[in-house]
Amino acid sequence: MTIIDTKAAITVVLPEAFDERWSRLPGIQVDGQRITIDPAEYFFRFESNTWLVADWELVKSQLLEAQETTESAVEQLALDFIKAHAASTSDAARVLSTAYEVYAYLFRDEHLANLGLPQITAEHLRMLREAATLMALNKVELDGHISNVGPCWFFPAATSVVFDLDDEMGGTLDEVYHGGWFNEHRRIESIKAHAALGGRLVHGCQSVPDQSGGVVAPYGASMTAFRDDLAAFKAGWIEQVYAHRVSPAA
Repeated sequence: MTIIDTKAAITVVLPEAFDERWSRLPGIQVDGQRITIDPAEYFFRFESNTWLVADWELVKSQLLEAQETTESAVEQLALDFIKAHAASTSDAARVLSTAYEVYAYLFRDEHLANLGLPQITAEHLRMLREAATLMALNKVELDGHISNVGPCWFFPAATSVVFDLDDEMGGTLDEVYHGGWFNEHRRIESIKAHAALGGRLVHGCQSVPDQSGGVVAPYGASMTAFRDDLAAFKAGWIEQVYAHRVSPAA
């Protein structure tokens, strides 16, 4: 059994300053563009310190403009790219930096006009970029076992704590996140972009957000085992995230 060092801090400097309210959650400190994570405090479960990643610039130049054909679906294009170019890394900062680029692309402002959700603004897309970047440290194994779970797995709970969102807006924000499954243009973008993180984005929710979370899973991962593992751990950890909500001043 591999012993994971949970005492070694994860530190990354990203191109965009994150909201300092992320520090409300245990084990994470934000100082502008610098984020520091204490794995022992931050994760509910941290059993793996390796992730599969590919160079984002290579994804942009070789995959984002590629078109599926009658012989090769977009998922096959992404899988072939991952097999050719992705590699395992224990550098969590590289994972976060790659994830930032992926989600800066997927949640870019030009999508606002086509979301059909006039209440969603560029500021909300920034929230999505930040939360999704941190979610990239979550992990599911090929056998479907969920090895890493951080607070951002429970997307509406984490964003409500950090950004002071009410339940309605938290659910609406999750709808935008879900849109990568329901809108085919965005789904294709998502399949290609997530090749940089070594897999495809899968979700435990149905159409109505229920905090079952999303994770970049490797192609071929057992979704039956993933579903069963998810059902076993969810409720107690969600409550722990909500416990860090800041009450409005009287």
